[in-house]
Amino acid sequence: PSELIPEEIQKKTSGLYFQPYSAEKDNILVIGPIPGEQNQTIVFPILAPDPSTDKKVNFLKYPIYVGGNRGRGQVYPTGDKSNNTTYTSTATGEISSIKALDKGGYEITIVSSTGETKTETLPPGPELIVKEGQSIKADQPLTKDPNVGGFGQGEAEIVLQSPGRIQGLIAFFVSVLL
Repeated sequence: PSELIPEEIQKKTSGLYFQPYSAEKDNILVIGPIPGEQNQTIVFPILAPDPSTDKKVNFLKYPIYVGGNRGRGQVYPTGDKSNNTTYTSTATGEISSIKALDKGGYEITIVSSTGETKTETLPPGPELIVKEGQSIKADQPLTKDPNVGGFGQGEAEIVLQSPGRIQGLIAFFVSVLL
């Protein structure tokens, strides 16, 4: 629940996609895609279960596995391409115009041999490798392959401890010392 996440953590995690690897294994998370050069470390919140309210949870160690999807032509969970991918032409023809958009990115107009016009809109970030007047084929790259990042992964454990158990352990140590 977002209301339980501190404001500082919310700022650090804004714009990141988190999803479980599978429905059966909710302790495995996949994060991304994210730009690899900007995100050498990733901060993300984990809400630990409360054994006092959920009787299926015990005071134990729980493993957490995290995979970070850093670039390399990945897609967002919505199915949209990230800006860390190679964009390709959807049509064969000649590039009649390349227009830089106000908020970044490009609009590329392709005219086929039959005169049909197709417009490709690219987001900010990818570097163009085509120019006006160039003949292209369907599925030919329009942008440079960023090929940065990769799939990073890590493993950690969450240890759920009862405050009563810790207090009892301290009391035991004090009694042994006396």
